[in-house]
Amino acid sequence: MSQEGQPAAVKPSKGDRPDKAEKPGRTAAPADGDSAVEGQEQDESTQEPGERQPAWAARRDLIDHTPETLITRDQFGVVGGHVSGDVIFQLGSPSVSGSLRTASGHIPQNHLEELAAVYRSCPSFDEALALLRDERVVVLRGSRATGRRSAALMLLDRLGARPIRLLQPDTAPAALPDAFDGAPGYLLHELTTSRSKPLLEAHVLGVREQLARRGGLCVITVETSSVLLDVPCVTWEPPPVEGILAAHVTHLVGADAWQQLRRTQPVEEFIACTHQPDETRRFAEQLAAHHRGELNEEKLIDFARSALADRVTRWLTAPEKPDGDELRDKAFLISLAVFDRAPYATAAELGDSLFVRLQETANLHEAPRIPVFGSSIPSRLELAHALGSTRDEVTEWGPVSQYSVEFEDADTARVLLREVWTVHPSTRPALVPWLRQLASDGRPLVRTRAAAATALLAKADLSSAMAHLIEPWASGRSYNGWLTAANALSLAGLLEVEGVHQILHTWCTGEHPSRRWTAIRVYGLLGPRHPEQALDALLEAVRLENEEEEEVNQLAEATQLLLLAARGPVLRELVPLLHDDHTVHDHVLRAFGLACRETVEGTKRPLVLEWYAAAHADPNSDEDELLAALWRAALGDRAHTNSALDTLQQWLRVAEHDRQVEEPLALLLSDLSAPATNQHRIGYLLRTAREADGSPLGVTDRLRTAVSALS
Repeated sequence: MSQEGQPAAVKPSKGDRPDKAEKPGRTAAPADGDSAVEGQEQDESTQEPGERQPAWAARRDLIDHTPETLITRDQFGVVGGHVSGDVIFQLGSPSVSGSLRTASGHIPQNHLEELAAVYRSCPSFDEALALLRDERVVVLRGSRATGRRSAALMLLDRLGARPIRLLQPDTAPAALPDAFDGAPGYLLHELTTSRSKPLLEAHVLGVREQLARRGGLCVITVETSSVLLDVPCVTWEPPPVEGILAAHVTHLVGADAWQQLRRTQPVEEFIACTHQPDETRRFAEQLAAHHRGELNEEKLIDFARSALADRVTRWLTAPEKPDGDELRDKAFLISLAVFDRAPYATAAELGDSLFVRLQETANLHEAPRIPVFGSSIPSRLELAHALGSTRDEVTEWGPVSQYSVEFEDADTARVLLREVWTVHPSTRPALVPWLRQLASDGRPLVRTRAAAATALLAKADLSSAMAHLIEPWASGRSYNGWLTAANALSLAGLLEVEGVHQILHTWCTGEHPSRRWTAIRVYGLLGPRHPEQALDALLEAVRLENEEEEEVNQLAEATQLLLLAARGPVLRELVPLLHDDHTVHDHVLRAFGLACRETVEGTKRPLVLEWYAAAHADPNSDEDELLAALWRAALGDRAHTNSALDTLQQWLRVAEHDRQVEEPLALLLSDLSAPATNQHRIGYLLRTAREADGSPLGVTDRLRTAVSALS
């Protein structure tokens, strides 16, 4: 994602400003004709300012919990950069062409011959072959689109069971023994089962007796989630991708050509991932065309992209079955697109929540049924082309080990959400309230992912995302809603969604208080990309002379974010503003005071103090002098003196237990010792500073000595 975020604010007249009753944190009536609040959740409670998460901590949550495929950490840091998505050759591969699928009757012999020319066996194939030879019937169980149908045909073909009759998949298990008419081979692909109509051992024994009596062999394929009771089956694992690809390419252009193509980058990247057999077949055809000079490398890359889009389309358009499993799978895929590289349990839990809403849309009068213990993690990940691993999740209590999942192709989430939002708008009545539910969740990860997903939806269709999600959040009464709207607009700005900057400009200078809060927060988050322009917009808002304490604090927090994220460029702009009018002077010191309270992540070390120490050690930097200038101004301003001294006392307490804080603190205190009034203040502070429990600080004696030596 890329970003901006810096329209110049237009100063409205004083008469255009909202009155005090409309400040954020209180319920404000929307303007007439403002449809943005329609559909807003009504049970969101108002949060008082003291209950809200500090801006820097909220920024930390946004960085920690945004998908890494959407944004990298340095984009909210000192240096922002463009994100350009990696091109991943995720192309595909079935082993049998779609033309083999017939509603009923015999499989054409020429199709079997074409398939036999490229088919490669594997351990599960060999196991099934031995069982079919001995028992006359075998049940092949596995995930969709993994080549079970091709395997079944080849099992029968290898044992000479030709011709092969294709049975109807909705044949009742109890009626199977009556379905045989003397043909040598039978295939029942995707047998339909349910909890009320399972496949029983008695059914399979009846099939075996009929086949032994009439002669013939039968292969039954079922999905991983099918209901089987005491039925022996073979778990299907397809051949390796490289083996399937080699067989198809060799068949098309010969073994020598395959050896030449095998070490090329597209092939290396392709076989490094898991692919369905049909995807591999189609990639082999493109690779053969490339070898013959009929397809250039750029077209080969384009095929990789279209293959992902085709896969997503197949996922979303797969026909529904009466048991609702397909709809539940689709809900999980959408949830995984939101929670890519997040804990599996979270994606599954909230996927079921989305499934309930989708089921209500599909059939309002039928209650959704969710099997409590019916989900198989391996089959779900295989369906989604996703990988699972144990990794640490960032929480407010520190890293917590979780089993997390991610799509193999980093672009899958973006493509899937775009397809759902723009090609299948009938999902919106379920998707919109689901995302609103996520935005009000108590987990920062969930709220942040709701914002990230909304940014991707805005990239696909900004007006709809604004009307359904961002405007209701920004116009509502919930602080979490405002924050989610701010995060969504920030990430949309990073995605270079056209129109975001006009929205920020309008909201920042408009009359709606919570929208203005949202825009101010976005300026703080997006500012590091264009710090001078963002600061100009914030200062223009400051100069509106709004007397509302809450809005004054919001602007200070936004400038604090900007200062800590962008650092040098903003610092150089702020110090000269100390000589501006009282409102701007006060704003600068408020923002700086907030910045001085923040610590290096995972420690108690003051962030600004470490910044000062690094600048002091760099002979080419003047940022230590600029930071000291802000400190002197804070100590010398009666409105900020006590707060500044309290911060220094807190730093002394940290230095008591951390010698790496003591040395830069001594340098700073020495730097602040002029004028004489500050020297007296610092001397008094070092004599009287105490631990929170009132016990003396041993570090103060050493600091008094160090300051005297350095002054």
